[in-house]
Amino acid sequence: MAHSNQQTTPQPNQPKENKGININAFALIFGVIILSAVLTYILPAGEYQRVEQDGRTVVDPDSFEFTDQSPVGFFDVFGSIHTGMVNGAGIIFFVLIIGGAFGILKATGALDALIFTLTKKLADKELLLIPVLTLFFAILGSLMGMAEETIIYIAIVAPLAISLGFDSIVGYAMVAIGANIGFMSAVMNPFNVAVAQGIAELPLYSGMGFRIILLASFYLVAVFYIYRYAKKVKKYPELRYLGNAPKDKLKTTSQVKMETHHKWILLVFLANFGVLIYGVLQFGWYIREIAALFLLFGVLVGIIARMSPNKIADSLMDGAKQVMAGALIIGFAQAIIVVFQDGKLMDSILFYAASFLGELTPALNAIGMFFVQLFLNFLVPSGSGQAALTMPIIAPLADLVGVTRQTAVLAFQLGDGISNSIFPTSGVLVAGLAMAGIPYTKWVKWVYPLILIQIGMAIVFLLIAQAIQFGPF
Repeated sequence: MAHSNQQTTPQPNQPKENKGININAFALIFGVIILSAVLTYILPAGEYQRVEQDGRTVVDPDSFEFTDQSPVGFFDVFGSIHTGMVNGAGIIFFVLIIGGAFGILKATGALDALIFTLTKKLADKELLLIPVLTLFFAILGSLMGMAEETIIYIAIVAPLAISLGFDSIVGYAMVAIGANIGFMSAVMNPFNVAVAQGIAELPLYSGMGFRIILLASFYLVAVFYIYRYAKKVKKYPELRYLGNAPKDKLKTTSQVKMETHHKWILLVFLANFGVLIYGVLQFGWYIREIAALFLLFGVLVGIIARMSPNKIADSLMDGAKQVMAGALIIGFAQAIIVVFQDGKLMDSILFYAASFLGELTPALNAIGMFFVQLFLNFLVPSGSGQAALTMPIIAPLADLVGVTRQTAVLAFQLGDGISNSIFPTSGVLVAGLAMAGIPYTKWVKWVYPLILIQIGMAIVFLLIAQAIQFGPF
């Protein structure tokens, strides 16, 4: 929930209210659905033949033929949303179940206890604070897709950073940048890479080793960037930006002591991912099995925390509510694909895009996909929603232009992830900055060199991925 100042006269170190750019993703996508329906009356229709190859559906690149137009009517525009929801039901319910399981974990207080324990132990160890906390939030972002939850922890870490002689930007960056590089590297993030790989018909969580290297690289650069600034404000206190945070001492309502049951819950949390990795690698687990594992995990941690059945169920619902918007966006995005398919425009788009991109090398095509995803996130600031919107087109396009599907997914996760740290359409970004008392313009000025570095790194990783034919396909 966004936080804003209520004072009529801002103090020197307090930001003016920052509302960001108010673009409702659902309204935007519905507009695109209508535009797509209009295009079915204008653009030529066409079809590719599709064949089964090694257990996946691929486009026969030499089979395209123009066909009679199949325009989508007014009433069908509204019907497409229901069809999109049905088509995306597997992924939608996967997201809701994962969100619910994390809701139970959050209700146990184990994560709050761990973070508070870390901040206390690192309070007099300034040199360790930045790398340890940034790594902690990066791991949470990479394993459980932490995003909205960061807003709560910013209220803890920003005052801590100030009390140690740093400033609000350092505190905010440790949490937000850490979680974001984890979300973007997506070693096992169920909300972006799992959705994208599922649509692209890739084995779930395949390519994990490459993404671990990605996480490590982006983490080291981020820590260096934050630490360099932290040393500067430590040396020159007049450069500190204190924002809204209390300046005298650490004040937080989340001072949860680490109890024995918290330790058992965190142990089960780690074991859950161990079982997940084993199941994916040994038994080829997919969305159904992974959702079942997380649901079991949620029930187990609820029992360990001695929560009543009603409390477990309520926490499950609370967690699902947190991801409901992202889950529903998946269905709305699928509705666009339904209109394209009913109007026989999907293959026409693929044909013209492949004809244009066919003149370029596969490596340049991979970079082009990255920039498309980067700027598209301005309009669709949801990882799962953006995957549902783009991957049905990008995956077959990758086949046609010589880019591996795994590289196409990598382009998606990098484009989606990097832009989350700077685009004002991200509600998490705007709310987190308000919580730390940092004006959006000041944040952009601070973070844009890091964004440019990350874009450069993304291009290098995409070139490497295409060079090694990052796969399995």
